[in-house]
Amino acid sequence: MRWIWIDKFVEFHSGQSAVAVKNVTLAEEHLHDHFPGFPVMPEALMIEAMAQTAGILVGEANRFKEKVILAKIKKAVFFDYVKPGDTIKLNAKIDSIAPEAASTSGRITCEDKLIAEIDLIFSHIDQNLAGKEFPEENFVFTDTFKSLLRDVVFSDDKQNSEAK
Repeated sequence: MRWIWIDKFVEFHSGQSAVAVKNVTLAEEHLHDHFPGFPVMPEALMIEAMAQTAGILVGEANRFKEKVILAKIKKAVFFDYVKPGDTIKLNAKIDSIAPEAASTSGRITCEDKLIAEIDLIFSHIDQNLAGKEFPEENFVFTDTFKSLLRDVVFSDDKQNSEAK
C-alpha cells in the first residue's frame, strides 16, 4: 500500500512551483503513537509529504516520462510542531532540473507560521549512470499520485488544456 501524505494541490506552476495542503487529523493512527498524550505529526512524515509535493512537481515537468525518486535530503530544519486540527501548506519550487536529477527547495507553513524548511534532490532513475535496469512501467507515478493533479488549476492555458 502507498500512503499519500498530501490531500490536494492548491497551486501548480508547471516546471516551477507547487503548493499542496495536508489536513492533520486525530483519525491518523500514527498520531496516537507519536508521543501519547501529546500527538504531533512526525517530522519524517512531513519530509515525505514534501517529497511527494516536490516529486510530483519534478515528474510533471517532464510529463511523467521519467521515474523520479528521492535521492537526498539536503536540508530539513523544523521550527514548530504540527498537531491534529492543523492544516499545513507545502510550498515546493524547482531550483534546478537536468536529465539526471532535480533539486528542490520547500517550506512548510501552518497559517502564517513557518514549520519547516526542506530541500531535496531527486534522481531521474531512467537516466542513471550505474547501468541498472528498472521496469518499463512508471511505478513511481501511479494513477493515484497523478489523481492529485486532477482538480488543480495550472498556471498557463496550454498546460491546463493538456492536463484535461
